[in-house]
Amino acid sequence: MLKRCRARRLRAGLLALTAAGGLLLTGCSGGGSGDQSGLSDKASRGGGPAPAPAYSQGTGEQGDSEDESQDQDDRSRDLLAPPPDYLSTFALDVDTASYGYARRTLAEGNRPDPSTIRPEEFVNSFRQDYRRPDGNGFSVTVDGARTAGPGNRDWSLLRVGLATRPKEDEDERPPAALTFVIDVSGSMAEPGRLDLVRDALDVMTERLRDDDSVAIVTFSDEAETVLPMTRLDGNRDRVHDAVDELEPTDSTNLGAGVETGYATAVEGLREGATNRVVLLSDALANTGDTDADTILERIADSRREHGITLFGVGVGSDYGDALMERLADKGDGHTTYVSTEAEARTLFCEELPRHVDLTARDAKAQVSFDPETVEEFRLIGYDNRQVADEDFRDDRVDGGEVGPGHTVTALYAVRTRPGASGHLATATVRWLDPDTRTPHEESGSLEARSFHDDLWTSPRGLQVAAVAAYFADALRGGDDRWSTLPGRPSLGQLSERAEELARDREDKDLYGLAEAIETADRGAPMKGPEPE
Repeated sequence: MLKRCRARRLRAGLLALTAAGGLLLTGCSGGGSGDQSGLSDKASRGGGPAPAPAYSQGTGEQGDSEDESQDQDDRSRDLLAPPPDYLSTFALDVDTASYGYARRTLAEGNRPDPSTIRPEEFVNSFRQDYRRPDGNGFSVTVDGARTAGPGNRDWSLLRVGLATRPKEDEDERPPAALTFVIDVSGSMAEPGRLDLVRDALDVMTERLRDDDSVAIVTFSDEAETVLPMTRLDGNRDRVHDAVDELEPTDSTNLGAGVETGYATAVEGLREGATNRVVLLSDALANTGDTDADTILERIADSRREHGITLFGVGVGSDYGDALMERLADKGDGHTTYVSTEAEARTLFCEELPRHVDLTARDAKAQVSFDPETVEEFRLIGYDNRQVADEDFRDDRVDGGEVGPGHTVTALYAVRTRPGASGHLATATVRWLDPDTRTPHEESGSLEARSFHDDLWTSPRGLQVAAVAAYFADALRGGDDRWSTLPGRPSLGQLSERAEELARDREDKDLYGLAEAIETADRGAPMKGPEPE
């Protein structure tokens, strides 16, 4: 059930007194950002609460421990800000594996497990045409549209769009030092696993630059470095020979593979290059360490001291989604999933070489909703990427890593107050320069009058994001941790929307989305309540 972010009058009065007392005690410290409650004088004037200040100061209204425990449990399920909090904070995420794996599962005639459905990965599987920044940072776009249907009065979808500037020239990026950690366990013998990896790596080797370097580590029962870090200039045949010798063998000691991969990356570390570990596996670990946190602890020094990021590539119809996703999230990286030769070639031959560089480290976003105009809100997805509001500007707290030319989208279901006008929300993104670790911020805001009257006549990019989010919402129906999104169409209607958008854009990825939705619609009925 959707929980409400309503500020009751009595509670608001008590908070106002608390805030006033806090201002008297703290004076003008914190650079003029002393408002914490989201119900400040600034909010009452229609300006809305500011992003979290650079220091932590409680609101003084915490409730008893039982209430706190319940609030935490509710936040983990619905990501709805508890009263009187009008802030929403999360780490950026450019993963797309959940959508890719769901498509394959549906194509094989099965329904995806709801626990593997992460809506933000569905949404971020589709590139948006946000305005790009002039420099090496982010642009921030905030827009939204009202949803249709009975029972959806005053509900809207709000979109926060972030974009980085693409590299104008392939030679503009620094050299890459890539350590490929390849699963050669027995389960990788299935068609569409190791054979797909071999083919893609061979093609990618020809696409990388002469000043790039490659190392290869394999793992089954044990891990082995079969090719130390090697400059490609004049050495491509050595890489091809190592790739051609990859053969499936025994069990899956993924922990040993990751540990050896990072050790190889450190040994071949190149100053001034982008050093990255690329893990290719079905992530069905069954030998050695199989817990993501334990594996990550063993490579913690390599990650922190040398800034080596992890890129996880999942393959196979049976796939350890949870393990791969946690390794990437906590390993300063991201994940994707490939199931066909065409997808693998696109990933390794076009996307990886183009996006091997980093634009931002530890990137976080915070959205500040105005309590004068917003009655309740819900962040769609990012369930395991939420960050405490007070940690937004704590650069020791882990965020997400984003490369050049990426877009990141977050959707909110927002219920506005009747007759709402004026400021609705301000979105701020904060990130660290990958080289100097200098923090930067950029913001964008939205007024109520800027909401589009109808979602399905709004800008095409917003419609695409909505279709992807609604599809994910339908697939995880039956899991009572989440309630149905307001205004969700039927699968048949979503398929028609996706088909129309695909024709309009002549976009093969959107045709794939339409096909996946149609496949789901032909299958077993969705569990859970019918959409309104």
